[in-house]
Amino acid sequence: MWFIYPFIVAFLLIFISELGDKTQLLVLSFSSKLKANTILFGVALGSLLSHGIAIMFGSFLGNIENLTFQYFLKIITYISFIIFGIITLVKHDNKSETSNGGNKKLKSNLSYIIFIALTIAIGELGDKTFLASIGLGIEYPLYKIPLICGAIAGMIISDLIAIIFGKILLRKIPENIMQKLSGILFLIFGILGILNFL
Repeated sequence: MWFIYPFIVAFLLIFISELGDKTQLLVLSFSSKLKANTILFGVALGSLLSHGIAIMFGSFLGNIENLTFQYFLKIITYISFIIFGIITLVKHDNKSETSNGGNKKLKSNLSYIIFIALTIAIGELGDKTFLASIGLGIEYPLYKIPLICGAIAGMIISDLIAIIFGKILLRKIPENIMQKLSGILFLIFGILGILNFL
């Protein structure tokens, strides 16, 4: 039971953040050409690479036994969550054109899985969810495995929605609503974390 809370926190944070994000839109573009299981294997592998690295790095920082360092590290983490939330809520629609570099014929499902995994891993580096994963690792340094599993599950479920209901979601729920929901979640985690210190 010890692992359920960090798993749920990681799952919710990554799942909500990915709704309407560029990774989900990228998966939506793959869904017209590839089988769902191939895409999801690629998503899982890419998530393991990007969020796994982020959580392990955050956990390393979180395990440094210096109370002053820990105090400031957590304050910085919570403030960054609030900043991400504000940026997400106020940022303008800057839709970048999706490149057609993925139109090459790849020879096998394994090639597709590796291609998708690398695309997602590289796309997530430095993204708000990547930085959130670092923050989760700092907050819960002893729960690396549940955090990584929660982040991967959040990515997979979010992208499964893109594969199955993507076109319906984009027609019915505007992307800016998804971004606002993501921003609100970041604000909630940040504010609750700071209130915890007061």
